[in-house]
Amino acid sequence: MEEDLITRAKHVLTKLNLDGKRKTVRELEAESTHPDFWKDSAAAAKKMKQMAALQKEVEDGEMLDLLIEDGNAKELEKAVDHFEFALYLSGPYDRNDAIFAIHAGQGGTEAMDWTSMLYRMYSRYVERKGWEAEEIDFTPGDEAGIKSITISVTGSYAYGFLKAEAGVHRLVRQSPFNADKLRQTSFAMVEVWPVFEEGAAIDIKEEDVEWEFYRSGGKGGQNVNKVSSAIRITHLPTGIVVQSQSDRSQQANRETAMKVLKAKLYEMLLNERKEKIEELKGEHKAIEWGSQIRSYVFQPYTLVKDHRTGVEVGDVQKVIDGYLDPFIDAILRKEKK
Repeated sequence: MEEDLITRAKHVLTKLNLDGKRKTVRELEAESTHPDFWKDSAAAAKKMKQMAALQKEVEDGEMLDLLIEDGNAKELEKAVDHFEFALYLSGPYDRNDAIFAIHAGQGGTEAMDWTSMLYRMYSRYVERKGWEAEEIDFTPGDEAGIKSITISVTGSYAYGFLKAEAGVHRLVRQSPFNADKLRQTSFAMVEVWPVFEEGAAIDIKEEDVEWEFYRSGGKGGQNVNKVSSAIRITHLPTGIVVQSQSDRSQQANRETAMKVLKAKLYEMLLNERKEKIEELKGEHKAIEWGSQIRSYVFQPYTLVKDHRTGVEVGDVQKVIDGYLDPFIDAILRKEKK
């Protein structure tokens, strides 16, 4: 068996910290036998779910240890590849569902068409992953395409995978909206946030929130505009504004809007921490429309290039059809190094 493969496997075992996980499982098992454990049923269920997940990780890790001893290189490599990728998705909210938004940037109608193309691309990716998507807010383009769209994505590790897509996406092609078929560059911004469980992470005071109720102007059938079911929330301390109009129920839109607000506040907290670290390091990089993370070129050649990792795919149509794995895999690996 190759020495490099064994080294990788042992590195994975070290990162898995099986002894630490076994200790946590024992502590949770002991806690679950306490007479008051199930008084708070929601908290108890969450801990039992955590214990089951840790037990599975321990069992899988022990199996990896056995494969090292057995010397089956093919099976060991498959297991190492699986575990290495799982380690890349070990952030505190990587397992969570996601809120995903796309906004048209520079380029007018062309950019709004590009936003609709990206929405189709991510819809295909979500389908391939077996996840579910639900529209939260939608603003159509002035002449064509989409000006802005926000969706919720439900599925295992949805945030962990999709967070790699946040940033500016650049399109280069011959414009179908220009009579001279001139080559044009357009931009769209992708934002991604984790969905938090009730009572988790972000605390929002009632007095810090201003509510507005209005009639939905989005999709939803002939009755959608008859009731003021759409919600707009303004978070007064930060000025963040979110809205939800996808559901006919005011209560459902209210809950969805609060999820989006919590996610945006979390992102703001993360950015403040990043800026502080960069300040201490003496580094600062401006984030602007020109600083694209990925370029999609249709003319004069076809190429999709991720500027963070250098990964390139020549079949641009395949990527637009939802083939994003090479890009997401590369950025997750890079961030964990």
